[in-house]
Amino acid sequence: MKYCPKCKRMYNDEDTACAREDCKGKALKPVEDEKESVYLCSGDVIERDRVRAALEDSGVPSVYVRHGVTANSQVVTGQDFDGFDILVPFELYEKAYDVAVGIGAIKLEGEEIIEDENFEEIEPHPLEEMSRSKRTTVRVVSAILLIIVVALVIYGTDFITKWISELFK
Repeated sequence: MKYCPKCKRMYNDEDTACAREDCKGKALKPVEDEKESVYLCSGDVIERDRVRAALEDSGVPSVYVRHGVTANSQVVTGQDFDGFDILVPFELYEKAYDVAVGIGAIKLEGEEIIEDENFEEIEPHPLEEMSRSKRTTVRVVSAILLIIVVALVIYGTDFITKWISELFK
C-alpha cells in the first residue's frame, strides 16, 4: 500500500500520485513504518467525536487533523464548523475501517438498504369522535379525580409527618 505524505490518504500500489487537488499530484510513498498515521475518514466536530469514541471502544488509537479552517468561526458563532480528518495507525487500518463502516461513518459504494418483505406497516388506530356531552362528562370526572388525588397526597403527607414527629417525642 502507498499513501500521500501530505493528506495521508491510502492508495493502491499501482498508483503513483495523489489524486486530490490540494496535494497537486504529490508522489506517493510506500508505507514503511507500521505505526505511520494514515487517513480513515473526515467529518465535522460531532462526527469526529463519534468516530473517535467508537475507535477507542475497539482499542484503536486515533488522532485528528483540522482542515478547512474557517476564520474565527468558533469565536463568532460559538460553534466549531471546521472539518477534521481522522488518522489511525497503518497497522490497525483494517480494524478501524471496519469500525467506521459499522457505525456508518464510511459509506460503501453500491450499498443498498434491503427491506424485509414480511414487514407490515401498522396504521394508527383512528380516534373516535366524542359527543359534546361525553367530552364534558370526561372533563368533570377528570377534574374530580385530580382533586381527590391532591387531597390524598396532602392528607397522606400530614399523616406521615405527624407519625414521624410522634416517634421523636
